Amino acid sequence: MSEELENLAWTGRIKREPPDQSEFDGLIQQGEDKLRDSQTLTLSLVSRFDLLYGASHSFALAALRWHGYRSDQRKVVFQTVQHTLGLSADVWRVLDKSHTSRNLADYGGQFQVSEQLFKDLLAATKMVRDAVLKLGPISPQV
Repeated sequence: MSEELENLAWTGRIKREPPDQSEFDGLIQQGEDKLRDSQTLTLSLVSRFDLLYGASHSFALAALRWHGYRSDQRKVVFQTVQHTLGLSADVWRVLDKSHTSRNLADYGGQFQVSEQLFKDLLAATKMVRDAVLKLGPISPQV
């Protein structure tokens, strides 16, 4: 277990929960579906971004669950990709910026997403997906 993840659990930002292969598989499938659908060019940028954001969260949560943790806070789920997948801070910063933009749209009615942010989120989401797929199946608990 990662010392960083244990520290987050100790502070209560994430909680320990045994990983479940069917949940992990479902999160991956959900991420794949949303990622694919986000590429439907006949949809508005708002819809495509929302789907892509959902995909990024599904993949990041799958990684956290694979390690035996859960968080109800999306921001924390995104921040943990450094520790769950070994990805750079640059990746979670794009995820975090997308999270902030999504919150402004959903809770403040201010959609401030550019094509560039969409492209950055797409690249980050694919990195998260590729890294989480390399984790393989969840090891049985001893």
